[in-house]
Amino acid sequence: MAVHLREQEMSLRDIAKQLVITTGTKKGQHPSPATVLRMLREHDERTAALVLENT
Repeated sequence: MAVHLREQEMSLRDIAKQLVITTGTKKGQHPSPATVLRMLREHDERTAALVLENT
């Protein structure tokens, strides 16, 4: 979901407001913009690794 919202050029704060944590102690709360940034960075790193692996 965060990747989809980033493609729509939403800011990290706006993306964080749209997302809701579904499990754990913070269930029902919104993640911080820093957490969203970390999630997106990890996604980009995994995607880049897969691209390199397949070439």
